[in-house]
Amino acid sequence: MATAYIVDAVRTAGGRRGGRLAGVHAVDLLAKSLDAIVDRSGVDPSAIDDVITGCVTQAGEQAMQVGRMGVLASKLPQSTPAVTIDRQCGSSQQAIQFAAQAVMSGTQDVVIASGVESMSRVPMGTNMTLHMKEGMGHNMSPGLQEKFPGVQFSQFMGAQMIADKHGFSKDELDQFAFDSHQKAIAATNAGAFEAEIVPVGIETPEGDAMHTVDEGIRFDATLEGIAGVKLLAPDGKITAASASQICDGSSAVLVMSEEAVKRHGVTPIARIHNLTVTAGDPVIMLEEPLFATDRALERAGMKIGDIDLYEVNEAFAPVPMAWLKHTGADPEKLNVNGGAIALGHPLGASGTKLMATMVHALKARGQKYGLQTMCEGGGVANVTIIEAL
Repeated sequence: MATAYIVDAVRTAGGRRGGRLAGVHAVDLLAKSLDAIVDRSGVDPSAIDDVITGCVTQAGEQAMQVGRMGVLASKLPQSTPAVTIDRQCGSSQQAIQFAAQAVMSGTQDVVIASGVESMSRVPMGTNMTLHMKEGMGHNMSPGLQEKFPGVQFSQFMGAQMIADKHGFSKDELDQFAFDSHQKAIAATNAGAFEAEIVPVGIETPEGDAMHTVDEGIRFDATLEGIAGVKLLAPDGKITAASASQICDGSSAVLVMSEEAVKRHGVTPIARIHNLTVTAGDPVIMLEEPLFATDRALERAGMKIGDIDLYEVNEAFAPVPMAWLKHTGADPEKLNVNGGAIALGHPLGASGTKLMATMVHALKARGQKYGLQTMCEGGGVANVTIIEAL
């Protein structure tokens, strides 16, 4: 089977809800990453066979096939095809896997996997709630209610269940959240994100500026402050501080075949080593990365210790914590530059965002293998293993 290579990976710095990126339309935000990935690679824009874009809340400004709208707003020719996909939080990680599968099958040679989510301008869940308010139905069909009577599919409830199942205390969750901020602070101060971040021009009260620093990082975070945040449920353990931050952002990864790499004279930075997606319990929901990782390592003929860096999305602190406990992975290799608790989780953009961070972190450290996994609504999880070159 043919090999799929990553030639480059970029992301915007995250914007907080109502923050520095809130004035940028989602379509234009996506176009920033699409333009950057093409400009940085030097590949002829007309050579792009397809653009696959992850986006979760496909409504309002993110409706009407936001991937295609992003292409039309970018420097890419209007002849460039595009498609928008939704695998919930793993949407753009799935975009990477679809792009790699297209290249590995020989049906396409140059594909951009991308993602976008403006959670300020298109609030999470409004593609469902606005219809409900207008009396246009609910996503829980009679068939679903018959199979899952009285069940509410909730990521928050799933995270609570994971914390209880694996015996994590609130103090442990708060410590994990604090550590995420500390790692993100250290990475930012060391310039670790500079190779991956696409500057975005914004308007501020002080005048025009470039957005280049993740806005969600609490540079003044203290463990005491995090511990003092109100619980999301009276009898729970999770707070907003131990959950991922609402975030605006976009990201993109350029995937190419070996023949295309040679033809365009580019140097790839990584090789796709394994693509896995699994599904399990839709109620506890967010635990599936544990079992998807088992499957991915088995298929790749690897052990967890063979992997140099792990990116496990910090949707809620119990998820990566349970993943560490289940896999026996080295916590020093996990989310080394911080995770979504500090950096933000722009839903559909997070998959390609995490890949940008992981591949550049591997390169900076001179390390080889990286594993990325994402918990997703409905009890699904993607795992992607890459080899840095």
